[in-house]
Amino acid sequence: MIYTYPYPRPALTVDIVLIKEGCEGLEILLIQRGHPPFAGQWALPGGFVDEYEPLEAAARRELFEETGLEAPELQQLGAFGDPGRDPRGWTVSVAFWTRIAGDITPRAGDDASAARWWPLDALPSLAFDHADIVRQAEAIITPQKT
Repeated sequence: MIYTYPYPRPALTVDIVLIKEGCEGLEILLIQRGHPPFAGQWALPGGFVDEYEPLEAAARRELFEETGLEAPELQQLGAFGDPGRDPRGWTVSVAFWTRIAGDITPRAGDDASAARWWPLDALPSLAFDHADIVRQAEAIITPQKT
């Protein structure tokens, strides 16, 4: 039986923060968006969750579709759903992160027009609220030393 409710529901998306050690420090994988919104801008790999798709499976699928890469493990970073984060409407994103080793070259696919590694300390302007997601991941990845 399918239930219907009078309450509005957001669209559900996933975003992936993929980090690796580069020649000059930590690097993060970004894709250049090929379609609106934010066409031409850099963003985290990610996208919409299919109906009845587990969140981690959606993250793995989106990462592979947009970059050709597979992550050995993913850890849930958090949920991001502030109003206005996506001009297409109310969306909530569950972000995942992981670190990978080696010199891995992404290839752009699906709706990404480019994919490349960026120094974590020299990122371009990011689409959506991805700068907030990266900041939260960075706090975990590079904890403050006391």
